[in-house]
Amino acid sequence: MTQAQQKTSDLGVRTASAVVMLAVAGTALWLGGWWFDGFVITIGVVCLGEFIRLVLRATERPAPRTVGVISGTAYIGLAVAALVSLPAEVVIGVLAVVIATDTGAYFSGRTIGGPKIAPAISPSKTWAGLAGGMLFAGLVAAGFFISNAGEAAYSPMLAIAFLIGALLAIVAQAGDFLESWMKRKAGMKDSSSFIPGHGGVFDRVDGLLPVAAISAILWAVHP
Repeated sequence: MTQAQQKTSDLGVRTASAVVMLAVAGTALWLGGWWFDGFVITIGVVCLGEFIRLVLRATERPAPRTVGVISGTAYIGLAVAALVSLPAEVVIGVLAVVIATDTGAYFSGRTIGGPKIAPAISPSKTWAGLAGGMLFAGLVAAGFFISNAGEAAYSPMLAIAFLIGALLAIVAQAGDFLESWMKRKAGMKDSSSFIPGHGGVFDRVDGLLPVAAISAILWAVHP
């Protein structure tokens, strides 16, 4: 099989997996209640297993392993608790901001290029990509504010919504960098091979985890 054929084959597998993931997640969110809670908890458990695997691969020393496992349990546990406690419309907004971050970062990074943020950790991440992710996430957050509040005209709250989206994009990228750093320490390309063509669950939700936790805090204190 040639390299081009390999890429085409991989694209087919990635696309099929993405469709299945979206269908399962969308159905769970639509059903709501225990269906969605069970789905989120299941994803969290699998993600934690992959997190612990990376920790164990990264070091053989008992103390760092213990700290890593405890930290990972708290980190993922907070994200799971946030997602099951937030209203469905807020969860959709959180997912949209994370997707917008990845999309904006991908296209602006590929189009503009430029200096890398931390090439030793994640060689593909550029400052231009981060700026694009922040812009896309800010626009999505502002769009959700308009759809929920019905305020299409400029207002201080609209500006704040844009700023929150942009800042959450930075949080999402930080989550991505954390996992990239862990995989480098562990000498692994993916957190697992659980999802064909996409790697592991942790690979797919690395940016969502911190954004979910921060969003729950913002939702709790919002006016």
